[in-house]
Amino acid sequence: MTRFDSCAGQAGTMGETVTSIRPYWKNFIDGEWVDGAGDERIVVTDPATGAPIAEVARAQPADVDRAVAAARRCFESRSLAEMRPHQRGEMMREVSLRLGELADEIATVECFDNGKTVERGYGDVALTQRYLDYYAGMADKLEGRQIPLGEGVLDYTTHMPFGVSAQIVPWNGPLPVGARSITCALLTGNTVVLKSPEDSPLSLFLFAEACERAGVPRGAVNILCGYGHDAGASLVAHGDIDHIVFTGSVETGRSVLRAASERIIPCIMELGGKSGAIVYPDADLEQVARSAARGIFHHAGQICSAGARLIVHRSIHDDLVARLKEAAETLSVGPGIDGCDMGPLISARQLDRVESLCRIGVAEGATLVTGGSRLAGMPGHFMAPTLFTGVRPEMRIAQEEFFGPVVVVLPFDSPEEAVAIANGTDYGLAAGVYTNDLRLAHWTADRLVAGQVYVNEWWTGGVETPFGGTKRSGYGREKGQEALLGYVQTKNVGIRL
Repeated sequence: MTRFDSCAGQAGTMGETVTSIRPYWKNFIDGEWVDGAGDERIVVTDPATGAPIAEVARAQPADVDRAVAAARRCFESRSLAEMRPHQRGEMMREVSLRLGELADEIATVECFDNGKTVERGYGDVALTQRYLDYYAGMADKLEGRQIPLGEGVLDYTTHMPFGVSAQIVPWNGPLPVGARSITCALLTGNTVVLKSPEDSPLSLFLFAEACERAGVPRGAVNILCGYGHDAGASLVAHGDIDHIVFTGSVETGRSVLRAASERIIPCIMELGGKSGAIVYPDADLEQVARSAARGIFHHAGQICSAGARLIVHRSIHDDLVARLKEAAETLSVGPGIDGCDMGPLISARQLDRVESLCRIGVAEGATLVTGGSRLAGMPGHFMAPTLFTGVRPEMRIAQEEFFGPVVVVLPFDSPEEAVAIANGTDYGLAAGVYTNDLRLAHWTADRLVAGQVYVNEWWTGGVETPFGGTKRSGYGREKGQEALLGYVQTKNVGIRL
């Protein structure tokens, strides 16, 4: 069975982590740290214990108004637009350096407000710095073009920022996801109001601190924490925003789009997935098992592009299932600060949802190979790594997103059937192929309906590669050069000489 009592005593292997967390965190608006207008607070808890660890100022609509007004003033002042592009890049490199100074504190808060391991906490700092440095290097490379219209006419294009970008980021990766959106916005001359997730807001406040230390203009970055039903709703419906970036559930995404449609606001939408990987008979099963286990159990499966479905050729089905079962049952599960392989789910609400879907899977007739329930005798929100077989494509567990450490295995007999199963959900965020046949890999990748296809390694790619969805997984792209185009409009200038 899954180990959950053998990972203690390994904390601090990445460096000397901070031993305490600041008890109270304010919102960052117009370059200042401020209490909420209603003087209320949100309690942040440790998902590994359920115990309170800090409080944050609760932002409400009045605070959103103040933040949007600050962002508007900064945008209209042209303090970013009048910087030369390379200077905006240098500013973000300075933010990257300042973020590094806060790495120990960030790694600690990511363990305690998000449930990540210490290693992953430091990894998120490094990843965020990669985003900052990568886009800083592109700041002076977003170029227009000249269009020939004949003698006596000069015609050219420029890239024009939208204005005030409203951003709502998820609780599973707030620092890198939030920072990459902020960076793309600032480098293209936009200003930002970002609502951090109330379940895990602390690392983004530290990003705001890095921006403050780096001398980012007042009002260019505003970060506040509030609930979705008031602060989030107020932000996306605000009459003075020009652009929306949202990562979250399909249900909430629909609400955001309804608000945006009232004012015809352009949006970048990343709405989750039910990503499937096809495993052909010639694949290296040992490597597949390692990659698939990482693809679903990393961060307890709380990643939008997690490999939630394995579509396995019937001839190798039982062999691969046995290997994956062993991988699941040898994971250590426990608090991230203790150096465990897999930490908790973010909240009791999320744990209840995952466990409920597992019960539905059993009721639907699927075979529970391992896991399927919370880990008894542990405080906090720990779910056992879970594996289902005997799954049919129409089952709810094959269609609905768990956002937890649960993988379902579906058999197939032909490549055409495998592709049909892989494409047979409402989602289209990521997909995978495992095979040593290069022709078959290309054939399959061409037919998979997904924003990114990983071949022979889940999460192949990096900061440089565009990321986004198809179908109900959303639209627009983040990461890579393509991301910057989501933050600008093309302006055409035609001149009769």
